[in-house]
Amino acid sequence: MPTTTELYAVDRNVYAFRCPECGALYYPAPMVCRKCRNRRDPSVTVYPDFEKVPLGGPCRLLTWTRIYALPEGIDRPSLAFGVVEFTNGIRAVGVLMTEKPKTGALLDARAGLVRELVGRDCYGLQLFDPSP
Repeated sequence: MPTTTELYAVDRNVYAFRCPECGALYYPAPMVCRKCRNRRDPSVTVYPDFEKVPLGGPCRLLTWTRIYALPEGIDRPSLAFGVVEFTNGIRAVGVLMTEKPKTGALLDARAGLVRELVGRDCYGLQLFDPSP
């Protein structure tokens, strides 16, 4: 039986999801696998849930944008977001942590803090220039 701390622990990872029937990868998880039509059941009462696969590592920047009209509470002049594709074909959106993004550039995706809210932090993908 998990402890209360384990039940309410903040999971700071970002996951893709693998279908238990055919092995297809998705991000985010669908309710029905597009390849084999297997149903996802997060409660695991009827069907097995999709397997969590940590998302991160090397990726290629497909497109990006910079947003200047930010919501209240963000004390930065702008935020840059990018759509990346991982080597396994999964595409995801993340916050660009590089000064001058270039479409087609190789990046390194890591899970990290993307927004601080009162009483709760939001974690997602941060996209960095690859380490030398």
